Amino acid sequence: MKNLALSCLLLTCIGFQSCKNDEKQKEAEAAKAEGEKIVSVQCFKAIYEKDTIDLTVNTLKNGKLSGNMIMKVAPTTVRTGEIAGEFHGDTLFADYTFVDETSKSKKFKNPMAFLKRNNQLILGNGTMQTTMGVTYLVKDKPIDFERVKYKFDSVECAEKK
Repeated sequence: MKNLALSCLLLTCIGFQSCKNDEKQKEAEAAKAEGEKIVSVQCFKAIYEKDTIDLTVNTLKNGKLSGNMIMKVAPTTVRTGEIAGEFHGDTLFADYTFVDETSKSKKFKNPMAFLKRNNQLILGNGTMQTTMGVTYLVKDKPIDFERVKYKFDSVECAEKK
């Protein structure tokens, strides 16, 4: 009888702990969803010779950024994907996860740095390094924002149909 009482008490404690963990998890998910609400949307376009890049940037409530980017690089390459990142001062550091039109089954991920100057975003050229399958910008190497191809001008966002 004593063992039965202890077993019931143990199961009750486990049940209460489980409910408590569910509540904490729901609170954490609600806070995350709140931080991921879009506060503003800005659209940009960069044109260099025959290349065109369209960029949509969503500013989230938590200060981070998300968005979409379509790179049409001459003669035939089209890369479509998403960006995610955040500003550090006047520089947006983002990861661009995309698929190339030629190999749609394979996803690529590249780091990018954009300098915000007036109403422009300037895509910088930096030294990239890959370690254990992850590509990143090398921290002790400067990013060049002067000799660049792509300067994004702010444009009106096209409505999705």
